[in-house]
Amino acid sequence: MEITGHHVSRRAALMGGAGASVLGASALAASSAEAAGRPVLVLGSTGSAVKEAQTRLRALGYWVGTPNGSFGHVTQQAVWALQKAAGARRSGRVDLSAWGLLARGVKPRPRSTSGSLIEVDIKRQLLMVVSNGKLLYTLNTSTGSGERYYSGGSWKTARTPTGSYSIYYRYPGGWQNGRLGSMWRPTYWKGDFAIHGSSSIPPYPASHGCCRVSTQAQDMLWSTGWVNMGRKVWVY
Repeated sequence: MEITGHHVSRRAALMGGAGASVLGASALAASSAEAAGRPVLVLGSTGSAVKEAQTRLRALGYWVGTPNGSFGHVTQQAVWALQKAAGARRSGRVDLSAWGLLARGVKPRPRSTSGSLIEVDIKRQLLMVVSNGKLLYTLNTSTGSGERYYSGGSWKTARTPTGSYSIYYRYPGGWQNGRLGSMWRPTYWKGDFAIHGSSSIPPYPASHGCCRVSTQAQDMLWSTGWVNMGRKVWVY
């Protein structure tokens, strides 16, 4: 379920407003001696520092694929997830603050203490893969924007329903095209709501109600069996 329109003011608030109150303008992260002197890494950066950041992200469970020293889309998704988990500004950059978060080992805490399931934390915009009560992967996700949209002859509000569900249908092909946009390998857990890959996963709510992840992350979830039929999906 895709949506393209979003207010700039809402975007700015969600990307930058939480960090100051939670981390005191990242003072805790900046105070880390291990973060001092680190280079600032951005989309397109390459080299050993990128590979080190990727390795640390991976060790903390932020899915980044295979560390390769190239700061691409998947790495940016992992950095956003780290910053969301910390309540920091969602810059998508590995700056002094982000290096500090990596040094401190910041990661979210799922609500589940047993079982294997997928948790979607709407407030923090995180998708967590939980294996036997332990956090395995953390992904950046984008859920319902709260905006109004017109579809099927009526106006609706883009919201992601909360509750406990199970995956009941998986689209076997690649891109599934619908009236609200295209979804990569969607796995449906309630009505038309699905976890699916997308070419646009911003660090704020932007969908019609589905849970967007990167196409690479969705491929990983498929290949590892985490979006198999019957998998529990807990949205809160």
